[in-house]
Amino acid sequence: MSASWKYEPKTKLGRFVHEFEENAIALMLGLMTALTFINVIRRYVFNASLIWSLEVVLVLFAWLVLFGIAYGFKVTAHLGVDAVTNLLSHRGRRIAGLLSAAICLFYAVLLLKGAWDYWAPFAELKPTTGRWFPTGIDWGARGTSYFETDQIPMPGFLKWLEDAINYGETYSKMPRVVPYVILPISALLILVRIVQATLRIIKGEQNSLIVSHEAEDAVEEVAAMNREA
Repeated sequence: MSASWKYEPKTKLGRFVHEFEENAIALMLGLMTALTFINVIRRYVFNASLIWSLEVVLVLFAWLVLFGIAYGFKVTAHLGVDAVTNLLSHRGRRIAGLLSAAICLFYAVLLLKGAWDYWAPFAELKPTTGRWFPTGIDWGARGTSYFETDQIPMPGFLKWLEDAINYGETYSKMPRVVPYVILPISALLILVRIVQATLRIIKGEQNSLIVSHEAEDAVEEVAAMNREA
């Protein structure tokens, strides 16, 4: 990555998406913190607990990780080792960046296929066939929309899922299709972000895919503070 490159949304849509992603990450962190804090107070002060809070926190943590991976690709926040590529010429670094981007694109496609195939039966949708790449639709696959979470209550605003995917049968707990939906969403976002990063390499805006220079930037900031002092 070019050390000077920094993500900046250029359009209103880009700014909206960027703000939405940051707010979503902040909301998930806030909900995790609030639920954990409330449950600790209830347990040690009132000798009670929210049975479902631990599972909700686990779901939110999984959402945060998967959603954050795609966000990290966008803002080039992932760490990488560039000790070898820094020895190459500018052209060599660009070629190495394109090669790594191609490998990441290949992996992202596999990840998207696997994520869809895992989630689809929970939504009464059909997974794909093929071990590596989609070769068709598995029309004989059995749906598993009746699978529920262990403790999370069924919210009233999701009752429509009973008619939509569960053939009118009621849910006593939240169906797994809801927490697992982050799998195909995050996999698709990761693929899109890698494509965007690859285009930046092709345009010459950065040399590699996701190398972050946080340590170098921190050292430079400390040095600048010492010079000012």
